[in-house]
Amino acid sequence: VAVAVANGQRVRGHALLWHQSTPDWFLAGGDPATIRTRLETYVHDVVTRYRGRVFAWDVVNEPISDGEGPYRDNAWYRALGKAYIDWAFHAAREADPDCLLFLNDYGTERKTKLERVMGVVADLLERNVPVDGVGHQFHLGRRQTVDGIHDALDAVADAGLVSHITELDISAYNDPGSCFVDRTGCQPELLDDDIAGFLAAQADLYHAVFEAARNRPSVSAVLTWGLHGGQSWLNNFPLRRTNHPLLFDRSLKPKPALQGLVD
Repeated sequence: VAVAVANGQRVRGHALLWHQSTPDWFLAGGDPATIRTRLETYVHDVVTRYRGRVFAWDVVNEPISDGEGPYRDNAWYRALGKAYIDWAFHAAREADPDCLLFLNDYGTERKTKLERVMGVVADLLERNVPVDGVGHQFHLGRRQTVDGIHDALDAVADAGLVSHITELDISAYNDPGSCFVDRTGCQPELLDDDIAGFLAAQADLYHAVFEAARNRPSVSAVLTWGLHGGQSWLNNFPLRRTNHPLLFDRSLKPKPALQGLVD
């Protein structure tokens, strides 16, 4: 953070609460009031430490369900109900009144997930929870259409909120849902002969996403989820295989996708 500030770069914080990075002991051995105090103290202390140096925080990451009901059935929800989201946002706002506060999630380019996200956001706003915006992860597949991107960004703008594209990458694969659930139906390793065609399509989609963002005043940040293909999480998820989702290749050479953005 200090290096970024010294070089005039803005720092975005990710993420204060995420169910997959919460240790069991944090939620153990206490009644709801005790756990709430731990949550609020943690959020307040972290945001206070970086006050004035981090311009935006993903306060709660991935709280929305992919199935029935709007809320993910995670440890926070089981311990405190949906109010854990409220308390995290209020604690962050108290610690830094000038920081932008986001609810961040994946899949907002899909209609059903977007509806769940915006339903929760509307409920938070109705109860005066200080949400400034929605973070769209946008982990996209090679056949993603642009319509879902437009719909997601427009829905947030219509709610009077800011959008950040927070984790953008475009996979070389277009796996079915079963691949992410039980690793069945996953596409095989991309052959060398297929890579050139994918890179051209990827460049077009990157360009379209950035154009969608650039043409909307409500979108104030776009971040890719890594720098080059060798460091991407998609090399190991949903299974181990070589992927090419980012703007630079493994040798740090710019890909057609980067040129598409420059153009």
